[in-house]
Amino acid sequence: MSQGFTHTVLGNTGIPVHRLGLSATYRPGKKVVYKALDEDLNYFFFFGFDNQMVKVLREVLRQRRENIIVATGAYNLLWGHPNLRRTLEKRLRTLRTDYIDVFLFLGVTQEKHFTDQVKEELYQFREEGKVRAVGISTHNRKFAGKLVNEGILDVIMMRYNAAHRGAEQDIFPYLEKYNPGVVSFTATRWRYLIRRPKNWPKNEPVPTPGMCYRFVLSNPKVHVCMTAPANLKQFEENVKALRLGSLTQEEMELMTKFGDAVHHTKKWFM
Repeated sequence: MSQGFTHTVLGNTGIPVHRLGLSATYRPGKKVVYKALDEDLNYFFFFGFDNQMVKVLREVLRQRRENIIVATGAYNLLWGHPNLRRTLEKRLRTLRTDYIDVFLFLGVTQEKHFTDQVKEELYQFREEGKVRAVGISTHNRKFAGKLVNEGILDVIMMRYNAAHRGAEQDIFPYLEKYNPGVVSFTATRWRYLIRRPKNWPKNEPVPTPGMCYRFVLSNPKVHVCMTAPANLKQFEENVKALRLGSLTQEEMELMTKFGDAVHHTKKWFM
């Protein structure tokens, strides 16, 4: 497995990361979290309610804190202002740790949601040493590109996959100036990228989940690609696929062509 393909540094944060990050959204079991650690994965995103991941992290953080990258955040409330500090303190207590590596303002859909107050609170957490890096997660690529270009974020978490490649125009061209960390999600587009759409020829192959992750990680602009397996088998298949490294030209052509076909089905997608 290529070190250059599977390991990197999370942008200007200086944090070394495995390029496949783990979320326990679909409750894959504690064995998956332990297996991820065995496979040298070190970027773990948790929401606060995913107890399987929390139980494992509590155990390993006591002895391996400097080697584990913990990412979490506070949800954007569409009505009203979230209590960021209360959320941060709760996450710290939950994991029984003194700091969070990456703390994000989650679900920013409009520019007005990321107020100066929110920004200053995030910066304050970083200055206090309770957070190493701050940022947002968003589907609003134009706004994300603006923030990246202005150097406001340490980390940007956004959608990027073969069906949604808009970040290549709206975000990636602005990264070089300040070099924020880039974390992507929905590599399989909620599994639509591994299902045959009605407009796809029956004699043409359908991508595997592993190809979806390799598509994302074949772009060096992305430092971490999140995976949320539902069980140990899915996780092991994804990790095994990474050993193949970047997509070949033929595989890349398949992924982009298939991604366009999925995108053109125009099914609802958050």
